[in-house]
Amino acid sequence: MALSPIAGFDIGAEGRARPLAEPWPAPRPAPGAAWRWLHLDLSDPALAEWAETHLPPVAASALLQSETRPRCTPLDTGLIVNLRGINLNPGAEAEDMVSLRLWAEEQLVVSVRMRPIIAIDELRRAAEAGHAAYTTGDFLAALAEALTDRIESVSLALDDATDEIEEAILEREDPGAADDLAPLRRRAIRLRRFTGPQRDALVKLSEGHHALIGPGARVLLGESANRTTRAVEELDAISARLTALHDHLEAQRGMRMAQNGYVLSIVAAIFLPLGFLTGLFGVNVAGVPGLEWPWAFAVLVAVNVLLGLGLLALFRALRWL
Repeated sequence: MALSPIAGFDIGAEGRARPLAEPWPAPRPAPGAAWRWLHLDLSDPALAEWAETHLPPVAASALLQSETRPRCTPLDTGLIVNLRGINLNPGAEAEDMVSLRLWAEEQLVVSVRMRPIIAIDELRRAAEAGHAAYTTGDFLAALAEALTDRIESVSLALDDATDEIEEAILEREDPGAADDLAPLRRRAIRLRRFTGPQRDALVKLSEGHHALIGPGARVLLGESANRTTRAVEELDAISARLTALHDHLEAQRGMRMAQNGYVLSIVAAIFLPLGFLTGLFGVNVAGVPGLEWPWAFAVLVAVNVLLGLGLLALFRALRWL
C-alpha cells in the first residue's frame, strides 16, 4: 500500500522548494537538497507501516498517537514536537484546537495532522510557490509564529467580547448579557487548556540547545513563546474577569431574593394582626359586638387602617423599613 502524502517537498539551501513526484517518499532529501518536508494525514492507512519502517520507534509512536498534548522532546538527532493550532475549519469552534505532530531532523521534517490547520497550510502553499524555510529549525520557527498569530487573534477577540459583556452587565445592567457569560467562560477555558502546554513546549524549544535550532530560529521561537505566554496570561485574566462577573450576578440575585423575602416578612408582620382581628370579628357566633350597630363595619375598617399605619410607623421607627 503506497503512502499518500498531503504534500511533500525537497528544499534547497536557499529555501527553493520542489514538490516531490515519487509515490513512496523516502525520509531523505534528493541529492542537492538541504532537507525534505513530508506533510501526512493521520488517517492514511499506509502511515503506520511507513513510519515504523523509516523513523525511530519513539518518533513513529508519537506521530501515530490519536490524542496528544503540546510538547517538545529531544530524541537523539531529532525533535518530537506536538503543537496545537486554532480550529478555523468550517462549522468548527476556534477554541477546539487541532493537533499537529512533528518529527524534525536536520534533513527531514515529518508533519502529521488529523484535520486541516490553516497555519501549516499557508506554509505548504508558500512551498508550492517555491519558497520555504532554509533549515528545519527555521521551519519550526515559522510554524510557531503562524500558530501564535492565530492564538493571539482569538485571545484578543475573547478579550473584546469580555469587555462588551462587562459593560453590558456592570454599566447598562442588561439582563440578557448574562446568557452570554457561560459560553464565553467555556471558550476561554478550552483555549487555555492547550495554550498553556503550548507555551511550555515553545519555551523548551527556544531555550534548548539542540543542533537543529540555529541562533536566528531560536530568537524567533523565543518571541513566539513570549507572545504565547502573553496570550495565556490574557486568557487567565479573561477567566478571572468572567468569574468575577458571575459572582457579581450571583450576589445581585441573592440580594434581590433577600430583599423580596424581607418585604414579604414586613407585609406578613403588618397583615398578621389585621388578619387576626378581622378573623375574630368574622366568626359567626352569638355575642360578636356590633351586629346591630350600622357603623360597626366602618369602625372595624378604620381600626384596621389605624393599626396598619401604626405598625408601619413602628417599623420605620425601628429602621426595619
